[in-house]
Amino acid sequence: MKRLFAAIKIKPEENFHEIYHKLKKQLHHEQIKWVDLQNMHITLKFFGETPEEKIPEIVSVLEKIKLQTIAFSIQVNNVGIFGSSYKPRVIWFGIEQCDKLLRLGLNTLKEVEMIGFERDRQNFRPHLTIGRIKNIDNKKRFNEVIHAYKDAEIQSCEVDEMHLYESILLPLGPNYRVIKSFQFTKKPA
Repeated sequence: MKRLFAAIKIKPEENFHEIYHKLKKQLHHEQIKWVDLQNMHITLKFFGETPEEKIPEIVSVLEKIKLQTIAFSIQVNNVGIFGSSYKPRVIWFGIEQCDKLLRLGLNTLKEVEMIGFERDRQNFRPHLTIGRIKNIDNKKRFNEVIHAYKDAEIQSCEVDEMHLYESILLPLGPNYRVIKSFQFTKKPA
């Protein structure tokens, strides 16, 4: 069994680093497990514990999706939370509305459902998880910090490939190993 997911890797640039580190510094007293910058990604589908014999079938479906996808750009903007302001669970960087990304995400969910991987309960909502919250002692201060970045412009990204990853859980955090990459068709000149 391998713990698998399909995702788009995001390479943080200077402004991304700056906002991430400011948040980390301003919230250093809270119990937050920050995602390593080298692990930033937009999850298209989390497969979970998957029998190794299913991997070729997943690869085949992702190959099909790759052929239907033309490279596109996204804008990473704003900071928010999942959960309520009283009980936040995740800090994220948002992805501005992008029809091509939405189509890719929904197409991925539809295609992998046809080979036996059920859709997630939540709707596809592209985002970058930057921190998982264990406990917040000062909720008022926490919400003020998050609110201060709610309209932050973080970075633009070219999306020209997706990856099938294995997530290896280690004591210091997950290690993501690329099983296979899928290059999208380049934008017409």
